[in-house]
Amino acid sequence: MNLKEKLLNNKAKVSIIGLGYVGMPLSVEFAKYTNVIGFDINEEKINLYKSGIDPTKEVGNDIIKNTTVNFTNKEEDLKEVDFHMVAVPTPIKIDKTPDLTPVEGASKVVGRNLKKGAYVVFESTVYPGVTEDVCIPILEKESGLKCGDDFKVGYSPERINPGDKINTLDKIIKIVSGVDEEALDVISDVYEIVIKAGVHKASSIKVAEAAKVVENSQRDINIAFMNELAKVFNKMGINTNEVVEAMRTKWNSLPFTPGLVGGHCIGVDPYYFLYQAEKLGYHSQIIQSGRRINDSMGDFVAHAVIKKLIEANKKVKESKVVICGVTFKEDCPDTRNSKVFDIVKGLNEYGIEVTFVDEQADRQEAKEFYGIDILNIDEVKNADCLVFAVAHKEFKELGKERLAEMYNQNLKEKERVLIDVKGIFTSELFQKSDMKYWSL
Repeated sequence: MNLKEKLLNNKAKVSIIGLGYVGMPLSVEFAKYTNVIGFDINEEKINLYKSGIDPTKEVGNDIIKNTTVNFTNKEEDLKEVDFHMVAVPTPIKIDKTPDLTPVEGASKVVGRNLKKGAYVVFESTVYPGVTEDVCIPILEKESGLKCGDDFKVGYSPERINPGDKINTLDKIIKIVSGVDEEALDVISDVYEIVIKAGVHKASSIKVAEAAKVVENSQRDINIAFMNELAKVFNKMGINTNEVVEAMRTKWNSLPFTPGLVGGHCIGVDPYYFLYQAEKLGYHSQIIQSGRRINDSMGDFVAHAVIKKLIEANKKVKESKVVICGVTFKEDCPDTRNSKVFDIVKGLNEYGIEVTFVDEQADRQEAKEFYGIDILNIDEVKNADCLVFAVAHKEFKELGKERLAEMYNQNLKEKERVLIDVKGIFTSELFQKSDMKYWSL
């Protein structure tokens, strides 16, 4: 009986190390077919899952309540696991270099509890070489076992798109790799239990690692191009969204739009590639330029706010500005690495203190990371300027009358400023209005 058969017959166990936006859905999906241990060092998060609460909103509370995943923060529970999947975050440091602390810590935890004959697959985004040069030595040191002889290792980059209810885990082709052919075959078989779209077998672990950083770097570059166009069109007085709409009438146009680029993939992964390339003596021009453009967009939007406030004859420092949306992307509660706060930083430099609104955001997380309090949208009554930074579905549903209620009612229409970063409101809505409207 091979490992896949053992798992399907509940004679073996899998573990997922790291229960965030990637690990938690992976745990729940595997639990439909086999015994699963979901491990995370965050006891508070584990208690939420045990209580049937899904703070990520990726699968929902009902599914969490009914899943058979054994949620735990006790690493000794991993000792009998046959197939480990590591899905911890891989952030960047202040100097934009990779922070491998989480993946190194996870490797130590797995290594201390690794049994002979087990498989370890890393899903965390890394630059080519990390799995073999960093993680395997840690596993060997902590376990006293030898990779290739006593246990096998692979790499399979996560491809989950937070907040996306269409392109879900089982519908996305999984890239898999292993230290040898036997490991590759076993790892492929195990993932095929839950990945109905199938797997792509990479020729090596480094190829699989590179594929992940490249696919997100490519998106980063394309968005940077659109952001650069938006800056130029702003000077020309041309609506970028109307240009994009016209361009998309051709079959081979790419569906990218300008915007803030944050989060844990597109806003981070290119730096992993740049780091390794520079270690080898190559200084990227295109990827580095794309990052520079995208990292500048928060300040660009902040200056647009200031310009519109001046046009509305407002005293900039005394203006009440409300930021609508603080998460890194639409319809997702995750605020970490949100570039919305680059806008806030730019406004603060002019003495503007902002108010925050977001029905989707994890408020505890926002308080912990940024020290902010978030209001409900119905609490906004006296704004001078509304900045819609994230295209949440709640914001898209707002009509002109509801928007008007959010402003200071003593203001004339020409004194009201609306900054529509993602173009969620149609420009026609404001063509007959005196409101100061601006869209990226």
